[in-house]
Amino acid sequence: MTELSHGITKRVHHLSDGRELIYFDDADSTLDPERAPDARPPAARPAVASMRQDPLTGEWVSIAAARQNRVMLPPKHLDPLAPSTPENLTEVPSNYDVAVFENKSPSFGPDLAEPGYDDAHELGELARIGLGRIRPSVGRCEVVCFSPDTDGSFATLSPSRARTVIEAWADRTAALSALPGVEQVFPFENRGEAIGVTLHHPHGQIYAYPYITPRTQKLIASIESYGPTLFADILAFEQQSDRVVLRGEHFTAFVPFAARWPLELHLLPHRHVPDFAATTVEERDELAVLYRRLLRAVDAIYDTPTPYISAWHQAPVHAHRDDIRLMLQITSPRRAADKLKFLAGSESAMGAFIGDVPPETSAALLREALERSDRDL
Repeated sequence: MTELSHGITKRVHHLSDGRELIYFDDADSTLDPERAPDARPPAARPAVASMRQDPLTGEWVSIAAARQNRVMLPPKHLDPLAPSTPENLTEVPSNYDVAVFENKSPSFGPDLAEPGYDDAHELGELARIGLGRIRPSVGRCEVVCFSPDTDGSFATLSPSRARTVIEAWADRTAALSALPGVEQVFPFENRGEAIGVTLHHPHGQIYAYPYITPRTQKLIASIESYGPTLFADILAFEQQSDRVVLRGEHFTAFVPFAARWPLELHLLPHRHVPDFAATTVEERDELAVLYRRLLRAVDAIYDTPTPYISAWHQAPVHAHRDDIRLMLQITSPRRAADKLKFLAGSESAMGAFIGDVPPETSAALLREALERSDRDL
């Protein structure tokens, strides 16, 4: 057992096939510290996937055929993320507060880089363009179960549980960043069938990539063009606008000036923080409160829960850590109660977005929803 901040504890176990399972217990947990072993028989893990380079863009595409066997929207009594019962042996053998485990069908991993791996050399090799280029999809993919409940989302967690999830993200960011061959760590949550979720259970994921992602490479190009103060200047610019939705002591949330999606929320720390692992206890405390409020506001806009992608952009592990800042981006395709924005010709084929809702209108809508959801707390 390892004690983390605020009395949150971490307990490391292993599943029957050797995958790592980590329990994060709330500060006010009532759970027995002893955890049951995985009762399932040992099973072979899938072979590591392979990455293929698209020579038109230089981007790498992971071909992970094992993902075709994923469970698809099972009924509650067969939820694979619920605590195990004799009738339903799941990925988590015991009851839990927050549980993190290696994905059974990962897009990256379970293999890591070979001994002697050199980050700078490999990143240079990955940037080179060629035909028929293949690399192993080394890295790691983890599932983060927010709660043992079969329904809900981060917004429905208790304040204590929300703080435990934040602590788990910080812990896993540090651990995954230390693995050989990992170049960027990405915590995220997909919520809603419209986004493409395969499980209703409240959970998120963490990807540890063997390269710097295309979105971050574009960001690096922008920083090289603008200068190293890009994030600080964006924050100052947005704080003076009518697009601010919520401001705390350590973080500000806003609808960005050039929002692509009908609902798009960004959140930035007030000081430079490259990733979750670099945040202070005070910043994590506030984040657990503000993030939960933001997601409750997103759900309060309409009468039914809103599908979204919640993406925590972090600096690469070995590059640009002094000028890329931790940033939350929440996006939703929902443009009305009964309408979704689909990425059709211009967006999908050319990457040229056309916004349906003015960002200022979206910010006002979110502020009103935030007031309503805060009254309901």
